[in-house]
Amino acid sequence: MRTRTPMTGIMLAALMSLGPGMAHAEVPETRQAELMHLLTQDCGSCHGLKRRGGLGPALTPEALTGKPAVMLREVILHGLPGTAMPPWKNFMSTQEADWMVQMLLEGRTDAP
Repeated sequence: MRTRTPMTGIMLAALMSLGPGMAHAEVPETRQAELMHLLTQDCGSCHGLKRRGGLGPALTPEALTGKPAVMLREVILHGLPGTAMPPWKNFMSTQEADWMVQMLLEGRTDAP
């Protein structure tokens, strides 16, 4: 009999919480500007200022094609153990991470 790992439960809960268009509505405009700055400067320090890759992989819409939004959010929030990708859960909420994923998938470089 297979048992679920804690991460499986997290992923299932995350999948159920995602809904279309939720990210914009739940993140205030002032926070969107802060998150875009973080995305450009902090994420850009490893993924490149134009998100084409560097120490970390590219974060362009093309590079992220086929990657589930929930997986991207979980990587942002919890990092990738054994790599240089740190967890950001102490700096943003789940809704804010969803917003960042949406910006990445849309290729946005400025807040809406």
